[in-house]
Amino acid sequence: MTSATPGTSAARRRNRPQPCRWCGREVPDAGMGRRRQYCRQSCRQRAYEQRAQVKGTSLAPDAVVLTADEAADLSDRIYQVRCAAEDVAIAADEGVVGTELRELCEALLQAAKAADGWR
Repeated sequence: MTSATPGTSAARRRNRPQPCRWCGREVPDAGMGRRRQYCRQSCRQRAYEQRAQVKGTSLAPDAVVLTADEAADLSDRIYQVRCAAEDVAIAADEGVVGTELRELCEALLQAAKAADGWR
């Protein structure tokens, strides 16, 4: 096993924030050994419970199961992101600049943050 020297692609990947495999929060890097996959023990436990529930079924071990309401909510959030992105693109095509364009970008960022918080 070779160690990554600063500037190599492995070192850059190590410095990149890694999301928790359960909740999506950023997982701090301890700097040594294998990177942690979960931000907290409770996330690790929830992931284990989920894997145990799908064991022996036709579902993939890493499958995400949503209720109909959760799926509809996620779909709505994604639609809001798409609409906000289209607003920014139209404004850019029309030559909108300054405060109005910044407000549209803020709306896009807010929609994206809301959609990212689905977990």
